[in-house]
Amino acid sequence: MLTSYILRRSPRALCVRSYASKTTPGAQNAVPDQVTTRAPSTGAAVSSCPPNTILVGLNYMKDQPPMLALADEEYPPWLWKLLDKAELPDDGPGGKAEKRRLRKENRQRIRDQNFMKTQ
Repeated sequence: MLTSYILRRSPRALCVRSYASKTTPGAQNAVPDQVTTRAPSTGAAVSSCPPNTILVGLNYMKDQPPMLALADEEYPPWLWKLLDKAELPDDGPGGKAEKRRLRKENRQRIRDQNFMKTQ
């Protein structure tokens, strides 16, 4: 009976992806073998978790060690600049800055027109 049930099921239902096992609730904030302190802020971007914090959900493959957060100095410097807004140079008419400004204005104009159609 079980075999006939399996054969009637669609093939995609038979393929199941296995994820890593969950960590214990107390192990999320555990700091193994070290006590760390955070340096005072210098105005630069800093990570949101202290070093050696177990990052849950990043190790989705089975039998892999848990992912630990590194100290801010161990990450590459370009990582902290990803959230900064890109400043485009004003290169005159037809340049990138003007095209971006025109696209933004056009999108807003379309939104305003669509809003007025609903009124």
